[in-house]
Amino acid sequence: MASSSSSSSIQCSVWVPSLLNTNTNTNTIHFLSLKPNSITFSSSFSSSLTRIRIRASSSSPTVEEAAMSIDNLRRFINLNSGKWNGSFYQFDSSGNMLQQLSTKLSASSYGEDELMSLIQTLYIKQPSSSTSISGDDNDAEWAEYKIKETNMFTVDKYQQIGFFPSEKAFALRYQTAGMLETVLRQGVLGEDDTGEESPRNLKLPSRRPSVVCENCLYSLERDMRARAFHILEPRGTVDMLIVFLEERSDGAPPLLESSRDVKSRIIPFLGKWKGHSITKRSGVYGSTITNADTVVLHEMDNNGQLIQTF
Repeated sequence: MASSSSSSSIQCSVWVPSLLNTNTNTNTIHFLSLKPNSITFSSSFSSSLTRIRIRASSSSPTVEEAAMSIDNLRRFINLNSGKWNGSFYQFDSSGNMLQQLSTKLSASSYGEDELMSLIQTLYIKQPSSSTSISGDDNDAEWAEYKIKETNMFTVDKYQQIGFFPSEKAFALRYQTAGMLETVLRQGVLGEDDTGEESPRNLKLPSRRPSVVCENCLYSLERDMRARAFHILEPRGTVDMLIVFLEERSDGAPPLLESSRDVKSRIIPFLGKWKGHSITKRSGVYGSTITNADTVVLHEMDNNGQLIQTF
């Protein structure tokens, strides 16, 4: 998924494993280093994501299936509705974890057919204030953030959602990183936030990012999902990576598992993936849709660095 200041675009790809060679032009990116202290998905959730990809390979969605019709919007709303307990993780461009926070998300809907809307409220657990007397975790304050509604107008005009119902997966883009900045400020600084543009010991996303997009995959075993955000700076380089790991339950939030056995976790995702991208660019005089066949090669070098070749 991609966007720029001059136009808005979304790129949704469904990757299908392929053993065929390709002679097309490639672009190699050294994405991140998988170091011993890295944070990875637990094995059960990682295997669920693998099954999602295998399942996608047997029946790739068409442009029409990925489009947001009224029926697809209803399915999208049902998929997201409920109360989600979550853990928020911030990583730098090298894969080092910078912050871990607790969040809750409440999602519901109103209206019918073309007037349906998804409304979401995000709650961020605030740290104890420097002036606070009580250190009881039960007295913790939760900041509230209203997420922009999702309806037939916004999915095409602003969010440009690519939804794949059969795979329980979706991708969407944001115009700014305002929500993510709010989560970081409220979750790390809380009431001690003075509004400083660059607080000490806190990396905030760029105020003018070139790309802010979310990709979500659901577990096929539990009512759990991972929503991953990647933010690119104005120059087009990776600014940071953010993950919400959420479960639709009243219990404790799920956590990413810290393990030294990082390579074995990433092995199922290595190899060559053949897919098809659909890019929609909107502008003042209308919009255009571009289709392209794509091949991505995921490899790991001797230093444990993940390399992506497009």
